This record gives sequence, C-alpha cells and structure tokens, in this order.
Amino acid sequence: MAPAADRVREVLTWLERRGTKRNRDGMARYAIVADKVFGVSVADIRQLGKRLGRDHELAAALWETGWYEARMLTAFVEDPTLVTPAQMDRWAREFDNWAICDTLCFHLFDRTPHAWRKIEQWSTRREEFVKRAAFALLASVALHDKRAADAPFRDSLPLIEQGASDPRNFVKKSVSWALRAIGKRNGTLKAVAIDLARRLAESSEPAERWVGKDVLRDLTRPDKKRPARAKS
Repeated sequence: MAPAADRVREVLTWLERRGTKRNRDGMARYAIVADKVFGVSVADIRQLGKRLGRDHELAAALWETGWYEARMLTAFVEDPTLVTPAQMDRWAREFDNWAICDTLCFHLFDRTPHAWRKIEQWSTRREEFVKRAAFALLASVALHDKRAADAPFRDSLPLIEQGASDPRNFVKKSVSWALRAIGKRNGTLKAVAIDLARRLAESSEPAERWVGKDVLRDLTRPDKKRPARAKS
C-alpha cells in the first residue's frame, strides 16, 4: 500500500478536479463556511469513501489537511472501532460549520463506544459546534441504535432541557433535532418528549420557546413515518 502522504495527495487531486463554483456557492447559501473548500458534492464524497474503504491512518491524515471535503470524507473512511475519546474531542474542537459537525456525528461518532459519554460531556461546552455536536450525536444515536433501551434517552432529557436555553442558532436547532429524534423512537418516548416540548413551549425564554414549538410541530403532526432530520 502507498504511504499515507501519497494517498492523501491522490485524494486531494481527485477532490479538486470535482470541485465547482456552483457547489461552493450552494454551500454558502446554506451557511456552510470553511477556510479551505473545493466545492464537491456529498454524493461524490460518499462515492470516494466507498471506494477507499475504512482506513484509520488515511482518515487521520485527511483530517490534518484542513480541507472541508477531506474532513467530510473521514466520516466514511475512518474505522469507528479505532476512534478514541481524545480524537473525538480534538476533531470536535475543530468543527467550523454545521455540516462537518452533523456528518461526523451521523456517520461516524455515533458508531463508536464513546458516544454517550461525549453527549454528556459536550452538552455543557461553550464552543458552539462542540455543543451542537452533543445534540447532533444524541439525535444520531436515537435514529440509528434500534436496540438501545429507553432509559438512556430518558436520562438525556435534562441535558436537552438545559441545552434548550442556548439561543445560538446552530445549538438550538440541534437540541430540537435530538428531542424530535427521541420522540420518534416509540410511543413511550414520544409521550415524554411531547411533555418536555410543551413545557419548553410555555417558557418565558425565547430559545426554549422556539425549541418547544418546533418539536411540537413535528411530533404532533400525523405520522408519516419520516425520520427526524437535522436543521442547519
């Protein structure tokens, strides 16, 4: 196998050739801001990730490049069984937009054995995208771990209630996503999620009120069996 540095150069060349101004402009419209970006579609990134396969060494080297698409690619290349808590903390501190945050949480971090610990730890962090990661990760676990018991999701409700007071746009939207995802797991959790949402909707705090109303709109509409989705 070629050295990691050679493989990284090949990947960056592949990404650069597929980058377009149209994609970069589209990212900007959706508030996806990064210092180094080619403008490659997520579909192309996933296609490349599937071709490369899981490779812990390559993922680490791709992350260090700082390129937006290379970091997105790590979600599909990194081996979740080899991800360490320290690595999760380090990468989360470098999240600079919601798309990187959500993609890593939704396609990688929720598959690690450290997910619940990081949800709790990150939920009280001050950095906007680290805090968003706590609730994006909670939503991802709620949507993907079909065998998990109700208890850890019930236990996470105080974290959600606390997080709902954060008025920052990218945080409050992830808090809503987490509560909606929990409510969609089953009837029991839906009832407790709606109860919390109603309390938040009656709050005097604008951020809490927004989260509560947003969750209620989703959880009380006729069930179309659609998964809860993130909001940028």
